[in-house]
Amino acid sequence: MRTVVVLQPQFFPWRGVFEQIRLADEYVHLDDAQFQKGGFTNRVQLKTANGPLWVTVPVLRHGSLPPIAEVEIDYKSDWRAKHLRTFAMSYARAPFVATAHAIMDDVYAEKPRTIGELDILALERCCAALGLRPTFTRASDTPVEGAKTDRLVALLVPRGTTCYVTGLGALDYLDEPQLAAAGIEVRVMRYTRRPYAQLHGAFDPHVSILDTLANLGPAAAELLESPAVPWREATAEEVGA
Repeated sequence: MRTVVVLQPQFFPWRGVFEQIRLADEYVHLDDAQFQKGGFTNRVQLKTANGPLWVTVPVLRHGSLPPIAEVEIDYKSDWRAKHLRTFAMSYARAPFVATAHAIMDDVYAEKPRTIGELDILALERCCAALGLRPTFTRASDTPVEGAKTDRLVALLVPRGTTCYVTGLGALDYLDEPQLAAAGIEVRVMRYTRRPYAQLHGAFDPHVSILDTLANLGPAAAELLESPAVPWREATAEEVGA
């Protein structure tokens, strides 16, 4: 079996992204997807003493919405220093704050030109810290035509994919029979969202992976445990919910 995960680049995303990566032989950065304002491509939440806080990477505005790989970062303000200060203050009492802070610092020091480059660098550095080592590729290196499932099949088949792992949102749009006809089994994540000791109040499973790394350090990898279930099982659960 060769398992592939395909996701759009996200900025220091939540733990669930890394749970998908744990199951993957190959992880495809879907960096040729269209940038969407207000999504997770250039922002994520951290926990602070005042509640969840969005931290955002400013990007240069375009008349149209270009591919993520082409969206340039705006460095006119020193947002990097602000992010690092905010993180250091919010996680000062976290046992492994130095580990997570160093990842941020190293990524920011590279000063990537585009948000796609920044997100990919951040995700791969976090994967290294978690001991995750799939093959990383970029969709922009092998462009394909089509929309939705047609495009997905065109991405997956040349990679020798026999299993495609995705999130629950795919139930709304994915043509599973089309993938099955191409010899690709679809499995859907069933997230456990197991809690761990966080700072600042009630547990929030959806904040950045930096929260997990700051609080748990190397033990963060032990929380990457969620399974992926067959498509029909996931569909039946959704219908019965």
